[in-house]
Amino acid sequence: MDESSVDERPPVSGETRLTAVIGDPVRHSLSPCLMNAAFAETGLDWTCVALEVPEGRASGALEGMRALGIAGLSVTMPHKDAVASGVDDLTPVAAALGAVNCIVRDGESLVGHNTDGAGFLDGLRHDAGFDVSGRRAVVLGAGGAARAVVHALGLAGAVEVAVANRTIGRAVTAADLAGAAGRALEPSSVGEAVAAADLVVNATPVGMAGAGAGHPVDPGLVAAGAVVVDLIYHPAQTELLAALRGRGVEAHNGLSMLVFQAANAFTLWTGVEAPVAAMDAAARAALARR
Repeated sequence: MDESSVDERPPVSGETRLTAVIGDPVRHSLSPCLMNAAFAETGLDWTCVALEVPEGRASGALEGMRALGIAGLSVTMPHKDAVASGVDDLTPVAAALGAVNCIVRDGESLVGHNTDGAGFLDGLRHDAGFDVSGRRAVVLGAGGAARAVVHALGLAGAVEVAVANRTIGRAVTAADLAGAAGRALEPSSVGEAVAAADLVVNATPVGMAGAGAGHPVDPGLVAAGAVVVDLIYHPAQTELLAALRGRGVEAHNGLSMLVFQAANAFTLWTGVEAPVAAMDAAARAALARR
């Protein structure tokens, strides 16, 4: 796919609507790249910038959004939890997770959404044509991304969502988000659960650029017919993905989740169907330059 040209957007003017991503740090964020590609592709007179907001200043950012008429905010670390406490309303998903990654204006109200789980499921369908209903899943990790995935898998009808984490208490908390399908794994039972899973999701930082190499789980345990998603997208192929693909196991990175969570946010802000292909191409081109 060809990268969309941001230069095709109308020139910035007094009519241009502003969106932003807030975080700390935030300069590395792909959100402006993704959103500006989408605005260019759809011809919308909108723009997106990155705004570095220090930890503890999320409430000030929300007041700034109100005062400046900012049309939408994406929210990244460390503000997802704090923003959930500061908006006027939360969607049921954002309330369940206690975390917000997208803020939408509804008249004078700011509504907190969380599009991470929906983005994961959309990406899984796009990459693998995989329907989680009635399937068994194992999620490695219990952080924010893991919790969003666990919650989404439970809502989508997975028959079992098993969560493995170094701290069993965090695994229990995350597994509860899947409802009756959720269970926390003791370290001794992780291998057995992975071997029986239809879907394995790595939501740990193991394999991420700068976080050290290695495997979050023995790739040899994964069943030949399973699908694996490593939420890491930089590097594009982690050691885990390389090992699995070498065995012929279908394995995908986390880029589609990133793109589709942004696509969901774009549509929530604008009411326009997101140009996913253009957003994906822009993200790949940006990552290739890093």
